[in-house]
Amino acid sequence: MNIISRTTRWGSAHHPKIFDFVRIILGVLLVVRSYVYFSNRAYIRELIVTTQAIRQSPGIIWALINYSTYIQLVCGIMLLLGLRTRIAAIILVPLIFGAVFFVNILNPFFNAELWLSIMVLALLVMFIVIGSGPISLDRLFDKIKMKDE
Repeated sequence: MNIISRTTRWGSAHHPKIFDFVRIILGVLLVVRSYVYFSNRAYIRELIVTTQAIRQSPGIIWALINYSTYIQLVCGIMLLLGLRTRIAAIILVPLIFGAVFFVNILNPFFNAELWLSIMVLALLVMFIVIGSGPISLDRLFDKIKMKDE
């Protein structure tokens, strides 16, 4: 627990405001991406079923698509607002890790989705360490909490 608290304090002390704008852009990217996946769920499901990329029943594939879409949407909104950024990033890391190593790696190496997924994964790891930053709802809630005490 001492390592986590030291990392949290270090990340809060070493957080330039430019990273807040990067966090906001990352949140917008994840929300837009989840909207695109949400609008094309049936096509993605049929593509997975016909290519047999995942050898599961169509119901399980449908559940996985819905789960990953909603998780990406909720965590993208949390990143956008700076609300529990570390938790949102920790939840998203396995999803993006799966996108990098199980989905995009099957395509040719110069795949734009692969590089985007790698960049998103690196940014998520960075935000796990440095946290929300000064322009976030977390900081606003901390200020309100300090005023009440």
